[in-house]
Amino acid sequence: MTDSQDPTSSDDLRQRAVASLRAKQGFWYSLATWVVLSLFFVLIWALTGMGGFWPVWPIAGIAIGVAFAGIRAYGPSRGALTESKIQDEMRRLQ
Repeated sequence: MTDSQDPTSSDDLRQRAVASLRAKQGFWYSLATWVVLSLFFVLIWALTGMGGFWPVWPIAGIAIGVAFAGIRAYGPSRGALTESKIQDEMRRLQ
């Protein structure tokens, strides 16, 4: 196996680290946006007569997106190839 194919080469590790940091940064931006929008929706609701609490729907919808961003940023990296996974798959294929 050459360095260009080695999943632990320094270039590959750097790219994966940058992608991970960007995902984490994106999650925090998404969370901050969700908080601001949630407050904005509640403020609009409060200033327009406070009927049924309709802000729950956009707040919940945006929360789903934020949750997926969090899972992508901090959840298990299912796609990561490790040497042990490769060896297990090779044994399975024999």
